Amino acid sequence: MIFIDTHTHLYLEQFDKDRHEAVQRAINAGVKSMLLPNIDSTSVDPMLGLENEFPRHCFAMMGLHPTSVKQNWREEIAMVEEHLRNRKFYAVGEVGLDFYWDQTFRKEQEIVFRRQIELSIFYNLPLVIHSRKALDEIIQIIEEMKNHKLKGVFHCFPGSLEQARRLAKLGFKLGIGGVITYKNSTLGNIVNEIGLEHILLETDAPFICPAPFRGRRNESAYVPIIAKKVAEVFQIDIETVAAITTQNALDLFSSLPRSE
Repeated sequence: MIFIDTHTHLYLEQFDKDRHEAVQRAINAGVKSMLLPNIDSTSVDPMLGLENEFPRHCFAMMGLHPTSVKQNWREEIAMVEEHLRNRKFYAVGEVGLDFYWDQTFRKEQEIVFRRQIELSIFYNLPLVIHSRKALDEIIQIIEEMKNHKLKGVFHCFPGSLEQARRLAKLGFKLGIGGVITYKNSTLGNIVNEIGLEHILLETDAPFICPAPFRGRRNESAYVPIIAKKVAEVFQIDIETVAAITTQNALDLFSSLPRSE
């Protein structure tokens, strides 16, 4: 079986003591490709450094996370634009809106998000979207800016079945991670209704660790745990989940290499 972790922050400091081992554990578990979302200017060097060390397995995105939209947002978005001009990336991400922690820069978050949608269309790259307490606002913006080139995934999908259906109609995938394994989660019901063809697997490592390791550091090697739960939801074998979700990822992130 081959898996793709479509969203993992293996370059963060939580992995400083065992980063190489964590990547190798993922590879050994069948997770042959790991997509690295950027956060802001401070994360670029460690992210690209990890990609350089594992060029056949780790693949960088470029974007500005909504919680990093602060007073210096103009400089940060200029940095994103410069990097996209100068080298290959596999997506524009991690981008979006986050109204959970702080709404001081709510207007600026929307400006930055709209600009990064434009970059996604211009470079014909998938959009990797972070949403917290802002899903309806994000869907509205995407509907306004819809273009035949616009595609992407809603990382750690946080919404309802109705919202999932709207996104599927727009051609977006749903990123499914550790939350689906939690005892009181309703995400399995949504996934079952929306269909396997619309989902991708992810970890968001080091965050949102699946059961039975909830509360610990997450890592990309845990993708098969998430896949096993998805298989239970659909009452199919894990091999089918691996095959379909991996193909979904390859279709969306079309420049990813095909693993043997």
